[in-house]
Amino acid sequence: MQGQTAILIFANSSQVDLGRKGMLGDKGLFNTLNAHTLSIVKSTKLPYFQFTEHEQVGNSFGERFTNAIKWVYAKGFDNVITIGNDTPHLTAKTLLNTHRLLENNTCVLGPSTDGGFYLMGLHKSQFNEGLFTKLPWQSRKLSKSITLLLSAFKVEVIRLETLQDIDAEEDIKNVLRFSKSLNKHILNLLRSLIPYVTQIFSAKNLQISHFHSYSFYNKGSPFGLSI
Repeated sequence: MQGQTAILIFANSSQVDLGRKGMLGDKGLFNTLNAHTLSIVKSTKLPYFQFTEHEQVGNSFGERFTNAIKWVYAKGFDNVITIGNDTPHLTAKTLLNTHRLLENNTCVLGPSTDGGFYLMGLHKSQFNEGLFTKLPWQSRKLSKSITLLLSAFKVEVIRLETLQDIDAEEDIKNVLRFSKSLNKHILNLLRSLIPYVTQIFSAKNLQISHFHSYSFYNKGSPFGLSI
């Protein structure tokens, strides 16, 4: 297994996503996103592992994410490509390109528009469990903090294109701005949700100055406002 790369899908089940992200009335979108993510991962022919809330171990997000990466390295893999399940524009081509870039002992980071990331490719020599656990997970500083941390150790960080993930209702409109490359099933689902999103977004604009509550999401994305 020496030298191989594995993909780590670090994403909650549809039921948990529905409860934590507070979007929509059923699991349709989350089921579709999970199926789409698994489909593109399988098409790469790379080994992969799924870590839902059932496999994750740790008290904080940082601990759970770091433990999952450590578990994959312990299986004998040299490189890990971590992804979530909420970036509709992620493609198999991007995953394979990351796999090739990792052969040059670089770190690959796919930043998301909210300051987190939708993809991270990392060689085991670049992984420091203690430092990674303490990163500002689920904040807008995450992507920048990872880059600064690895740069301090003279690791080259290659940044992919910035993509929009779906952590809240208003993200759906931003994803649809680049609809040409979306999976048709996902595209139709997102379009059907626009009236709901418009209603929720308007309500948030009216209440945001009076009410704040924050929800933990399943990747390195920042906290999201939930009404």
